Amino acid sequence: MINSSSIKLVTFDLDGTIIDSYQTIYKSTIKTLRKLKIETSVNEKEFYKRIGQHFNDIFSEMNIPVNDFELFISIYKELYFDFIDESKIYPGVIDTLQFLNEKNVLVSLLTTKTQSQADKIIDHFGLRNFFSFVMGRRDGIANKPAAEPLLFICNELQINAKHTLMVGDTELDIRCGKNAGAKTCAAAYGYRSEDQLKKENADSIIFQITELKNIFN
Repeated sequence: MINSSSIKLVTFDLDGTIIDSYQTIYKSTIKTLRKLKIETSVNEKEFYKRIGQHFNDIFSEMNIPVNDFELFISIYKELYFDFIDESKIYPGVIDTLQFLNEKNVLVSLLTTKTQSQADKIIDHFGLRNFFSFVMGRRDGIANKPAAEPLLFICNELQINAKHTLMVGDTELDIRCGKNAGAKTCAAAYGYRSEDQLKKENADSIIFQITELKNIFN
């Protein structure tokens, strides 16, 4: 159970939680592989199931031969915005973020995208003013599911992790929250099934983002 009176900060994942970005990610990946002349078929259904994982894990599991991972990421970031219009903000996101702001609950973002890319995406969709802190992948700081990036946010905003709620659609988000000692909420409208998320034993599970309001009412 989540005691709303104890929650001072809500931290959201980006892809599959705030933005439905699957087609942008998939098409950017395919175009990057072609640019690198990596001739391999990418099963779209299998790729979809892995959105939210780190790219090197996706490539390993799907046997996609990317030898120069840093080069892949560099080209991928350049091509990503060619397909940005394929991404959409999930229904109810803006309303929910406004609600939390009005409740004086701090809101932050935690994504495994690079910091520069996270900033560009948030600004592209006009969401900057809703967030007190945007945390992308940064050198020297471990990625989800490690606790470190969430604890970094908590430290920056001077909020104890036990007063934080981590909201995300993948196992990485829930494990990150648990590892940090935060409360967790699984978003079952994203890229993982309800059955997959139930195995993570989050404190709460939602099927649309507006259900978060129920926690605070």
